[in-house]
Amino acid sequence: MIHFGHFETEMQLRYPNDSLFIRNMGDGGNTPGFRPHSSRKSPWAFPGAEKFHQNELANNSNSVGHFPTEDEWLTELEADIIIAFFGYSESFNGPDGLENYKNELRAFIEHTKNQKYNGKSAPQLALVSPIAFEDLSNEMDLPNGIEENKNLKLYTDAMREVAAQDSVLFVDAFEPSKNWMATGEQHITNDGFQLNDYGYKKLADLLADEIFGADKTSNVNEELVQEAVNEKNWFWHNDFKIPNGVHAYGRRYDPFGPDNYPYEIEKIKQMTAIRDTAIWQALNGKKMDLAAADSKTRELPPVKTNYKVSDKNGTPEYLYGDDALAKINVAPGYKVEMFASEQDFPDLANPVQISFDNKGRLWVGVMPSYPHYKPGDSKPDDKLLILEDTDGDNKADKQTVFADGLHLTIGFEFAPEGVYVSQGTNLVLLKDTDGDDKADETEVILSGFDDHDTHHAISAFTTDPSGAIYMGEGVFLHTNVETAYGPVRATNGGFYRYSPQQHRLERTAQLSIPNPWGIAFDDWGQYFFAHTSGPDMTWMMPGSILPRYGQASPNPQNLIEDKHRVRPTSGLEFVSSSHFPENIQGDLLINNTIGFLGTKQHTMVDDPNSAGYLSKHRQDLIFSDDKNFRPVDMEFAPDGSLYFIDWSNVLIGHMQHNARDPLRDHAHGRVYRVTYPSKPLVTPAKVDGATIDELLENLKLPEYRTRYRTRRELRARDKNEVLTKLGEWVSKLDKEDEKYEHHLLEALWVTWGLNDIDQNLLETLLEADDFKARAAAVGVLRFSGNQVPNKAKLLMESAKDNHPRVRLATLVAASWMDKEDGIPIVTEAGKKGLDQWMKRPYEAALAHLNDHNLGEEPKETIETSLKGKELELLLAGQEIYEREGFCATCHQPDGKGLESSGFPPLASSEWVTGNQDRLIKLTLKGMIGPIEVNGKKFPGQVPMTPFGGMLNDEEMASVLTFVRNSFGNEASVITPDMVKKVREKIKDKQGFYTSDELLKEHPFK
Repeated sequence: MIHFGHFETEMQLRYPNDSLFIRNMGDGGNTPGFRPHSSRKSPWAFPGAEKFHQNELANNSNSVGHFPTEDEWLTELEADIIIAFFGYSESFNGPDGLENYKNELRAFIEHTKNQKYNGKSAPQLALVSPIAFEDLSNEMDLPNGIEENKNLKLYTDAMREVAAQDSVLFVDAFEPSKNWMATGEQHITNDGFQLNDYGYKKLADLLADEIFGADKTSNVNEELVQEAVNEKNWFWHNDFKIPNGVHAYGRRYDPFGPDNYPYEIEKIKQMTAIRDTAIWQALNGKKMDLAAADSKTRELPPVKTNYKVSDKNGTPEYLYGDDALAKINVAPGYKVEMFASEQDFPDLANPVQISFDNKGRLWVGVMPSYPHYKPGDSKPDDKLLILEDTDGDNKADKQTVFADGLHLTIGFEFAPEGVYVSQGTNLVLLKDTDGDDKADETEVILSGFDDHDTHHAISAFTTDPSGAIYMGEGVFLHTNVETAYGPVRATNGGFYRYSPQQHRLERTAQLSIPNPWGIAFDDWGQYFFAHTSGPDMTWMMPGSILPRYGQASPNPQNLIEDKHRVRPTSGLEFVSSSHFPENIQGDLLINNTIGFLGTKQHTMVDDPNSAGYLSKHRQDLIFSDDKNFRPVDMEFAPDGSLYFIDWSNVLIGHMQHNARDPLRDHAHGRVYRVTYPSKPLVTPAKVDGATIDELLENLKLPEYRTRYRTRRELRARDKNEVLTKLGEWVSKLDKEDEKYEHHLLEALWVTWGLNDIDQNLLETLLEADDFKARAAAVGVLRFSGNQVPNKAKLLMESAKDNHPRVRLATLVAASWMDKEDGIPIVTEAGKKGLDQWMKRPYEAALAHLNDHNLGEEPKETIETSLKGKELELLLAGQEIYEREGFCATCHQPDGKGLESSGFPPLASSEWVTGNQDRLIKLTLKGMIGPIEVNGKKFPGQVPMTPFGGMLNDEEMASVLTFVRNSFGNEASVITPDMVKKVREKIKDKQGFYTSDELLKEHPFK
């Protein structure tokens, strides 16, 4: 509703002399009592609300912060009238949940009536039912609404009953909307349940008529008023749903948030209020000078950088052209060249994702507005760029701006219908309806994604072989998205899968991971991901069992050798190019942006003794001596060369520097190209404009990305024609070809992408000779929906497969089924033994199917001689050490650090076990620059976070006592009084400590 503005426009036009003040506080998936927020400690909207959700929603989701409660917001806004929209998400609980919903609604009404948000009287309250579910099943693969409307009718009637009992105004939107659907000339929804522009216009009239009743006085200034309403709503959304709010309200507020965010919040509230005035002026045909009014709002204090110049760190002096290129090294036999930079294309600032379209053109998502909009600046103008080399010299010479005015293009992916783009809380579809390479339509596909920490928001888009979009999401976030199939709720790290064909979103994996900025599929459709801050990289499938709210599913084991684990990583890609050496095909590439600056290359082979894989470091493919070099994404081009982008930034840390640090760069960005000159480039396959026969032949080519783009092109063609040609193609395949089963799999994937799975092909591949083909076929069966009527029977057979990967794929698929079908299949899959990849998913799948959490593993026993209060300090310190984003992130759970990333060990370190004051000082104020630990020198490229503003004296004492008495260390405890004394002594110290400074004050003995 907030993106259209029709209801508020209607109200302002009906009451032009009343200076109406309207705010939309709606949030997807909210219920009367359950309203989670990443920076609000409790998800409960009022005291006692938790008793209505004695299910997985009661799990502690570890939200932290001081974001106001909704009662506090309503008090600040001095609300007189509240219009409450509930019932849609709740309706998916069916008849069994009806009585609980009525009781929850009654409790909400009682609570609301007892408040005086305006300081004088209880608010007037109106309840609005959900709309009916529109049957669009003849046009797209969506529910037909029969069952949905049965439940929606039940919940509408329940709301009417409760409203009457409690003397509350009730608006029935169900019956009128059902009538609009039956009699209207156009659809009122995009996907059965989300109103489109026309639908919101209809709803606006209904709400205004039923709740308020006055007639519209004039339509003369309607367009001007709606423009002003939408402008105000944009600013209100950036207040109430502030992007990157983790720094303004949440767990990253300290130590830098107080320097700027209270003032930014004050300013945006002032700017929003100005736009209320603009609406009232628009009612009289006047257009307000917003820039002049904004110039009188509070001035934001300057933020000082805490960066210190060092030969080992990034530098404000950027390198350009050949100088930058000269700093980049590649493995023997390879060549790197610059394809584009901000010097030639100033829009190429802060590039974050790249992809080649079906025409072979490189698209780049850029986001100079990162980390997010700052009040007083121009509105964000992030972009999707198309870069082309029109003269064949391997350098871009043409730029097209496909879309601008975006905000944080942290992920994008192509589809026949347009380009899907991450936009804060929304997944949007950008359409080019006239073929001029300019987006001219924007559709909000789904809303409710959390961008509370913008570098954790949905990102790293890629597709599975069907064209379903996989999206990573980081820790700290609480997403609640309403869909045609019910609400999708997610917490604290994981992945989504969105099927455009079915308009279906699922939380495909929920794992204890920080920032998953890389997802890659191999030739057989298996999917891998990078933890980023973990710094692990692993296989996703074992972690993709049905998750539970607030609970992380078991993490699959790490695949990277310890000495080559680096962080933070960004971007994954399998080597699949005839231009690159034959012996490295199937290797996995992973970028890193701190410490080791470049791309590591690892082998990836099947483990003959388990369901999973084995990996070894092969080489560092790319590495740079330019400390501003930050490779963040890569993709193989149609000619077989490898393209990658450089974020190019002096600052990279989020806990080490203020989000508004003036050295955070908003102007630089580069695109590079890697080749292997001793082998010829690949002749680009024809994709755009190819015939269906040509496209099907492309599926035999060795390059994964060629087949990827080909399948995408086939999804855009006439379904019946493709399926007919595909049948002919399959019948002519050579059964003696060693790749025969893979060709069959490609054919199955084409039918999957057309949302018409060929069951004969499916069943053939479920019995294939190659276990990889069988496991891939189970993956298709997993997402077949209702297309395969004997799905449970087929999975039961796969559960008996001799290969553990097939059995693991089967138990994962079964975890998403009804309990009655799923449990027997999971149980059967475990009968032939559970290896290290299978054991935890098996246990979690059974627990989740039985509607309870997997039992918590006991914490590792710490051998210590400490007792009493000292032992209590140590145990409290363990919890602090293990918090996400605190100590274990860099120094690792075992205290051994990450040598290749430049993070020193805590184990056996005199810095830890030695002088207490020295340790307290460096922890309070942080540390920057070189340091020698256990005889090894570490460059200190990323400052150690200053925890003085994040931990009180007792917490600081606890965690320091823990590290001094763990990992084989044994040293005296540190007491809160010790911390207090040192804190007071150094309170005027500015900036980080250096090792020289600390050793001068407290030399080693």
